[in-house]
Amino acid sequence: MYNTPEQFAGANKANVETLLTVANTAFASAERLAALNLNTARIVLEDSVNNTKALLSVKDVQELLNMQTALAQPAFEKAIAYSRSVYEIATQTQEEFAKIFDTQYVEMNKNVTSVLDKAAKSAPAGSDVAVAAVKSAIAAANSAYETMNKAAKQVAEMAEANVAAATTATVRAVGAAAPKARKAA
Repeated sequence: MYNTPEQFAGANKANVETLLTVANTAFASAERLAALNLNTARIVLEDSVNNTKALLSVKDVQELLNMQTALAQPAFEKAIAYSRSVYEIATQTQEEFAKIFDTQYVEMNKNVTSVLDKAAKSAPAGSDVAVAAVKSAIAAANSAYETMNKAAKQVAEMAEANVAAATTATVRAVGAAAPKARKAA
């Protein structure tokens, strides 16, 4: 029933490893986001220079309006692509964190069950009812956790599908509006 120094050391080592995994996941996500931002900034700068050169070569108002419309569409599409990339990085990071915490939850559960079993073996006679009640409460908590976890995953999947549908609809709407704007000009 009593924990030995080796058990404490093992638990501390496991906790440090988990913290390192969480930190590495966070750093990898930050690194991907920083790379995306730097790449996007480079592209925006290049596009700005090219667009400015193109706009400076315009000879009349009609050509200016046509060029503005033509330049707006790729910029909008790049903004959508950037948003999708950020969303993807965030989603993948969240999934990695969820895996880590699920693993920790399972390990904690095993440890509690093990301690409970050891306590039951050394408990006085007649305490088996209390031990059974605690085990039942743990089973109910595990069931509730798994139900909430499944519900959260379903909500995340629905949100992802809604974001994808809204993005597609917006891109289509802007794509359809561009030719109309050119005709109106």
